[in-house]
Amino acid sequence: MGWKQASSTASKGSGYGLGFARSLRLWVWEYLEDHTSLPMPQYGTTKSKIDDEDFSREIQLHLQSLGKKYFSAMDIVHYLSQSEVKARLKLEKAPSERTARKWLKRMEFHYGTGKNGMYIDGHEHEDVVNYRQNTFLPLWYSTIEPHMVHWTSDGKELPPSLPDFPLNKRVVLVTHDESTFYANDRRKLRWIHKSEKPEPVQKGEGTSIMVSDFCSPDLGWLRSKNGETEARILFKAGKSRDGYFSCEDLCQQIELAIELFEDHFPGTAIAAFGFGNAPGHQKRADDALSARYMPKYPKKWTGKKGIRMQNGILPNGQQQEFYYPDNHPESGGCFKGMKKILEERGLTREANLNAECDKFKCPDPNAACCCRRVLFNQPDFIAQKPAISHGHIAFFYPKFHCELNFIEQCWGYAKFQYRMLPWTKKEAEMEKNIRESLDKVDTEKMRRFASRSARFMDAYQRGLTGSQAAWANKKYHGHRVLPNSILEDLEKARIAS
Repeated sequence: MGWKQASSTASKGSGYGLGFARSLRLWVWEYLEDHTSLPMPQYGTTKSKIDDEDFSREIQLHLQSLGKKYFSAMDIVHYLSQSEVKARLKLEKAPSERTARKWLKRMEFHYGTGKNGMYIDGHEHEDVVNYRQNTFLPLWYSTIEPHMVHWTSDGKELPPSLPDFPLNKRVVLVTHDESTFYANDRRKLRWIHKSEKPEPVQKGEGTSIMVSDFCSPDLGWLRSKNGETEARILFKAGKSRDGYFSCEDLCQQIELAIELFEDHFPGTAIAAFGFGNAPGHQKRADDALSARYMPKYPKKWTGKKGIRMQNGILPNGQQQEFYYPDNHPESGGCFKGMKKILEERGLTREANLNAECDKFKCPDPNAACCCRRVLFNQPDFIAQKPAISHGHIAFFYPKFHCELNFIEQCWGYAKFQYRMLPWTKKEAEMEKNIRESLDKVDTEKMRRFASRSARFMDAYQRGLTGSQAAWANKKYHGHRVLPNSILEDLEKARIAS
């Protein structure tokens, strides 16, 4: 067999063609002339641009800043086609659409139908934004944040900006939330050999255990100094189990939380208890002022629990009784009614309005449109404190803003750890696994999570939208607050509102 024919046969046997046969002959001649000249494999000598973490993060931040659900690979192509972007990222040319699709897969995107959620996110609803910007953030930056201890990314403590600290009391953030762990919530991603066959799986979510707890960047999970008593409650919710976690249960829990807090700070600090904006968390004292169910005219009425409402405050500062005296000739012991209450406050025009708008859905929550709305907006009604404040500060996060309550990140990390543990159907073992997973969220992690939430608050305070805040939070992830140049940075990066 000739030299050429032998190389062709070897090439064909290896699944290659004539070009490879020519390369074989060339490599052999080079080797005969120099025994150190060996052909080196060319595979794996180059890396994809998307393997660069900074480049990958740049692409992901751009996609997030678009603020749209239905982006495409061409959005990446168009972005990288801009001359200033190519210069900054040192690109000779923009990628093709096919390459951009490959990059999306490498960044763990997949093209398909998204999963349906249970609720529609109201993050940017007008009433939610109004509460965030005009109630929550002013309270946070006037009463809470300046009086807190903060920590740098390397763990250095920054004292609060109080003129006479530590003579003046500091404020300590203690945030609360509830989360549910399920028995069948297990790790799903793993390497699977093609020979593996489907295995039977547990149906449904399985047994559930709810956790209600408090945590603080100063203290970690709230417990006594000796560690023997904790604020944490593990609750088996269900009709045939422990029932359902009510506001009364929460009030009992916060009594304990206050005791534990004052064990750490006996008269030296004020707790700022943060709660989710759920109706059950905003329960007021049983005799607190509320116009929600008040009748317009005199009536034997005491509210749902049969407890008389406390006195109101007239514009001149005097007490206003809401009930006629027992010896009144016509309405002895009766509730005066909204009409009479408004007239005594000098609001005679408002007293002649309808009792309430249809289903109390007033077009403008600040307008004097009905008797009930007018009373709702009276200073003494607004000033009612929740039953759970108990002498400390109690505040409520805006609805749909889980990014502001750092305990949500604690739940996420704990559930990640929980999924790694072996599955069990025994509730006692499940409780043990839950506690073990929660305890892996240490104080250092909580401080990092709290800094992330603080960056979101700072972003909203500066007027950024949700998508802009997300971009800024990723870009400046090592900071507690955003730089003063953030608006210019957004404009340079072309991050839309």
